Amino acid sequence: MTFQVLSAFSAKCGSFMIWHVRCVHKDTVFRKFGVKLYRDRQLPCEMECSYSFRLTHETFSRSVLTSLVRRATLKENEHVPKYEKVHNFKVHTFRGPHWCEYCANFMWGLIAQGVKCADCGLNVHKQCSKMVPNDCKPDLKHVKKVYSCDLTTLVKAHFTKRPMVVDMCIREIESRGLNSEGLYRVSGFSDLIEDVKMAFDRDGEKADISVNMYEDINIITGALKLYFRDLPIPLITYDAYPKFIESAKTTDPDEQLEILHEALKLLPPAHCETLRYLMAHLKRVTLHEKENLMSAENLGIVFGPTLMRAPELDAMAALNDIRYQRLVVEMLIKNEDILF
Repeated sequence: MTFQVLSAFSAKCGSFMIWHVRCVHKDTVFRKFGVKLYRDRQLPCEMECSYSFRLTHETFSRSVLTSLVRRATLKENEHVPKYEKVHNFKVHTFRGPHWCEYCANFMWGLIAQGVKCADCGLNVHKQCSKMVPNDCKPDLKHVKKVYSCDLTTLVKAHFTKRPMVVDMCIREIESRGLNSEGLYRVSGFSDLIEDVKMAFDRDGEKADISVNMYEDINIITGALKLYFRDLPIPLITYDAYPKFIESAKTTDPDEQLEILHEALKLLPPAHCETLRYLMAHLKRVTLHEKENLMSAENLGIVFGPTLMRAPELDAMAALNDIRYQRLVVEMLIKNEDILF
């Protein structure tokens, strides 16, 4: 007898889990059976169907479980960043029979039977996608690039606190570029900046951005700025944008800090951690202002439009916000030690 597990879902029951798994016997017979999972080991129950057979541990191997059940059996890994992430569902046409990995029911139709998460590969009905918890665990086989990738998706896929681009570029800049005049203001050669981008997309953390490859530090600063500009959701997200702008429009310094503190709470954890790391770096840049001529105000002019984008499509409103974006970054740099 051969079995192919097509879909599954799990439910807690006392001190163990019961898996309800749909399987097919010789592609025709469809039955349900359960399996008890006692935290550290798997103990199959004795089950019967119309053919009166019993499943053994060897028959019910972990290799035939779907991705949903595999995730249900794994304990929380202490090394995995605890960033919550919503699924990136997109309408998908499945080849062959498929079952929803949330409700375990068949996905009917010839085309567009359901949706699939572009980051972790979870397959569900369109209506079920609204009920799936925000527990997306991106898989590197689905996350193909570094630039233009959602920030939280990238850090969860690579099991890091911050995007590798940010860490590697800042380390390189601080090792040899803090005294460079016009740091971040002077542009590097655009073709070489594109080379750095392609290197990260291709090689990830193995990308070589050392002085042997790119002698001009402005190429590295340009690559870092390009990473933030290419984010589909800005580092200072659209949801938090109005609160940050409100802080810049406030004249009382104490109230400014209070509003900024509230605004930071609106950022997703991965965004907030990356912003904290970047502001600490820019604060160190200002400590070398005599050599690099880059004050907090100058850095605010450079990074304001880079880190913030107005959610409105009105061009005039976005243009009017530029001065406030500069003030936001300037305040974040100057008060980095208080706010983070």
